[in-house]
Amino acid sequence: MSIFIGIFIPVKKQHMALGRPVNKDTQYKVIVHTLGKHRYASTKVFTVGENGKKQYTYKHWGTLEDGNRFHPGTNYFYASVAERNKLIFPSDWDMSEISELSSARRRGRVSYQDDDVDRQYGATWLLDKVAEATGVKDDLLKVLGGNNEMVNDVLTMAYFPFIENLSYNQLSQWQKEVKAPSEHELNSVNITRLTQSITEKNRMDLFRCRAKRVGKDELCAVDSTSMSTYGFNLVDIRWGKNKEHMPLRQTLEVVVYSLTSHMPIYYKELPGNMPDCRTIELIMKELEHAGFKNLVLITDRGYESMKNLELYIAKGQKVITSVKVSGSDVLGKIKEIDMSHGFPQDMTIAPKDNLYYAQYDMDYSVGGNGDNVIKANKYKLNLYYNPLKRGEKICDIQHSVAEQSAEVDRMIASKEPVADREDTAKRFNLLEITFNDDDSVKSYVVNQKKLDTMLLTAGFFASKTIGVDMDPLQAMNNYGMRDEQEKCFALQKGPLGHDRLRTWSEGGKRGRMFIYFVGLILASYVRSVWQKDDVLRKKFSSTEAVLAEMRTIRCIEHTGKMKFITPFVGSQVDICKAFGFTIPDGCAPVYVSKAKPVTRKRGRPANPKVENQEL
Repeated sequence: MSIFIGIFIPVKKQHMALGRPVNKDTQYKVIVHTLGKHRYASTKVFTVGENGKKQYTYKHWGTLEDGNRFHPGTNYFYASVAERNKLIFPSDWDMSEISELSSARRRGRVSYQDDDVDRQYGATWLLDKVAEATGVKDDLLKVLGGNNEMVNDVLTMAYFPFIENLSYNQLSQWQKEVKAPSEHELNSVNITRLTQSITEKNRMDLFRCRAKRVGKDELCAVDSTSMSTYGFNLVDIRWGKNKEHMPLRQTLEVVVYSLTSHMPIYYKELPGNMPDCRTIELIMKELEHAGFKNLVLITDRGYESMKNLELYIAKGQKVITSVKVSGSDVLGKIKEIDMSHGFPQDMTIAPKDNLYYAQYDMDYSVGGNGDNVIKANKYKLNLYYNPLKRGEKICDIQHSVAEQSAEVDRMIASKEPVADREDTAKRFNLLEITFNDDDSVKSYVVNQKKLDTMLLTAGFFASKTIGVDMDPLQAMNNYGMRDEQEKCFALQKGPLGHDRLRTWSEGGKRGRMFIYFVGLILASYVRSVWQKDDVLRKKFSSTEAVLAEMRTIRCIEHTGKMKFITPFVGSQVDICKAFGFTIPDGCAPVYVSKAKPVTRKRGRPANPKVENQEL
């Protein structure tokens, strides 16, 4: 009997190849996708489903015409330069149309190749210069991945309502009469695709770019405005109530406006029923994420709350805020003031303003992490007293009590039930009303406690500052600059035509708000220059009048030739001087002689002759 003894030798497990390895560039390879009679230049994009299987879809970058001539489409237009460069096109395709795009165009003198045109140019030329002066164009190029076509489309949509104050339905027709940055037709389809291609990342990237242009301790007003909308499927309008009593819902738009640089730096869309006091934490958090530092926020009484006060202290946020005089801390200071001599004792008077003022140091601490205690930095209460306003306010209070009492007497006499007890109590806020079981008014008395408080505080107003070194008058003057933001909202809902949000999808709304914000930056800059310059204010009644004056300048382009611009005349020269913009060559009312001397003389050459032409 033989015994076989074998030796077991472990063998390394070999993995069997499952097929040809995937080429990482395959997803960027452009192929022809035929649908009926249409041929599309496409890439195959796959997603992995829940079952683990790949599902392929086609992404169309353009169309193919006879001779395999590639005609770029919307996806190609609005792709970043980096994304375009990854695409691998077949070598035998005609790619000549790509070279005509501004992103791919070589620098140098390029002749005009399309049909002969003669279009208005002055207003868009001015806004082009404003976009460069404010840095908006450079910021958009960074935000949108260097895509010149997309940047030009955004600027065109931002210019259009400011120049024409029309809806985007007329934009494509307007492009035929006015030379705008965009070189292709912005019809309703292209506008929708453009707005829906703008993302939240684009919004935050724009804020990060703008944050780098903001200085230290810039005064920034925070406020919100309601915006009616036609889109009944938008999420944020569900609880919005239109203040103008129109059959439209509304959203809320928060804007942070720099009173130092005279331009908006931040925006946010919120639900229409969102109270201001609930938004400040969100605003501060997004400003921090965008890189804004050392801002001084200026807020009105709508943002006053104990939570917000403690938030400012915990975050070390510098603030100037208006507060209600009926608040316990302010009311306590007013009760301590001696008014026995007819004027407030221990308050200083500002002779020019006929205003009394005083400043009080306040102590406030909040709990931090663990046992850490954060004490308020430079927390001060500023109290003001206006004797003229006090007399007017007391008269108004007495008139209101008399009018409300007379109206309630009529309601008692008529014995008619009210539609809403709560609403009736709000309308007659100086009275305490008792109702019968059938909702009719039974009786009333004057709310003496509330009346006494109103009479006591008549003529007083107050503000608080945190983290800033300001006396009461400085705080009041800086807070008074908030009026500029109110004019910014008026500019937004007036010349810019943003009083109605004409979009029906969330993606479209996001893109529209982004473009509105760009337009608001440009319009705010134009307004600030117009407001500061005495010559422009005397000649033009508004910023719209400034743009209207520039519209007569035209750009003429003939096939195969370089474009040329008509002369700048009259007040158009003053506008360029006020903005500090250089008039294009050959358009200024000054001509420098190009004549060469016949005989050459020794010494320094003479300056060329200059001829001042008529304006």
